[in-house]
Amino acid sequence: MKSPTHFPILPQTPAAMMDVWKLGVMTFELWSTSLSTIALRNNLWQTQAPNSARMIKENQRMVSEKLEASLETGFEIQKAMLGMAFGQNTPWWVTGQRTLTPYHRRSSANSRRLSKS
Repeated sequence: MKSPTHFPILPQTPAAMMDVWKLGVMTFELWSTSLSTIALRNNLWQTQAPNSARMIKENQRMVSEKLEASLETGFEIQKAMLGMAFGQNTPWWVTGQRTLTPYHRRSSANSRRLSKS
């Protein structure tokens, strides 16, 4: 029987260090695009009529995207937890990238889409 592989808390290989770097970049991009999206939506709320079709559609899109992203993130966390229960260890930098990806993808797309209009 193979002994379980234990991942260190700190990355030991260049590939792992690069994954930690990518996670940091992804976190910064998520932070900056989230601020941009909040500012652009705030501007829409201040300049558009709240009962206009465009604002209703944008608000519905915002809520449904957040729900979808939270469900996807929840599934990734569940996969990581089940993996731990069955003895599969995944480093935190890999799990971090997987859990941030749904929010990062949507936030980047929203920031691009809202800045065009």
